[in-house]
Parts: sequence; structure tokens; C-alpha cells
Amino acid sequence: MITRTSQPANGALLLSEMKEFAGFSKATQRYIRRSLDVAYGRRDPIDCWARDEGEAASIRAQARLYKQLDHLRMQVPDDSGLDMIEPFIGTLITLAAFDLGQDRLPNFAAFRFLYERLIGASARPWLPAAFCSAAALPHLHPDRRRTLLQSISESAATAPGWSSREPAFWLEWVEKVDVRAAA
Repeated sequence: MITRTSQPANGALLLSEMKEFAGFSKATQRYIRRSLDVAYGRRDPIDCWARDEGEAASIRAQARLYKQLDHLRMQVPDDSGLDMIEPFIGTLITLAAFDLGQDRLPNFAAFRFLYERLIGASARPWLPAAFCSAAALPHLHPDRRRTLLQSISESAATAPGWSSREPAFWLEWVEKVDVRAAA
């Protein structure tokens, strides 16, 4: 599991991440929250997120794939040496292909937002390659592939460096409490 620092987040950074999340469509926000619940086992995702049997089947498939996340977090390469990337990038592309195939992450920004929280800041250098690889796979409709691939900016695809700062906004939800029962 990702280790988060115990220091309070810089307020401006936290607000920036919250604003970015708020800019996503409701369907994208819902998918990101669902994915984080599946990844971190925060609650029963089928009870919480499945609206029908098709969505329940999708959540079960996602849970099977996301079992690889702990291993993936330990496999993030320290550098760009080609001998170090095979065990990492193949799994990352497989997970990305599943998530992009769900048609709820409409662009690179939403993908990056989710994967920074699934894997951590150390995965940032690898996210453009994984996104482009998964977005180019034939399981997606050609129009969808085009839209996804056009969503990654040149600066994101060719960044000379990446921040090592872990995300500050984690989307940990507090369940509603009946105030009358608590009193």
C-alpha cells in the first residue's frame, strides 16, 4: 500500500487537486471513487457502486485485476533502464487497458489522477507511455482511441521531469451518520 506522509498538505496543492477532481464529469468522479474503493478495500464495492449485474461483473473483474497493484507498486523502476521495465510496464498497460475500456476515463488527465493514487508519485514518468499504449489497443473503438490519444498534451508526453510529491487529495469518504441516533 502507498505510504502517505504525515505532514499536512500544502493548502494550495490540495485545493488544486480538489479543483481538478471537481472538473471531471460525474461519471468520471464516480469511476475514480469506485476504483479507489476497489483498490484499497475501503468498503464492499459491489454493494456501494453496482447499479446492475453488468456493473457488478465489471467490479469483480476490476477487483481481480487490481490484486496486482501491491506487486506493481513494488516494481516501479527507479530509472529508465530497459531491463527493469518489463515486469512493470506490461502489468501497468493491462490495468490501464481495462480502465480505459470501461469508458469512464475520458482523457489523460483523469487517467493520471486515478493512477497517481493507485500506484503513487513514483509511477508518474511511466503514465504517459502506459496511457498511450493502452489507448492504442484494438479493444477500443477507433473513435475512442483517437479521442484518448488526442487528450494527452505534448508537454505531458515529453516532460523532462516529474514531481515526486505524493497526491494530497485522496477521496476518502466518511459515511453519513444519523445525528439523531448519535445524540
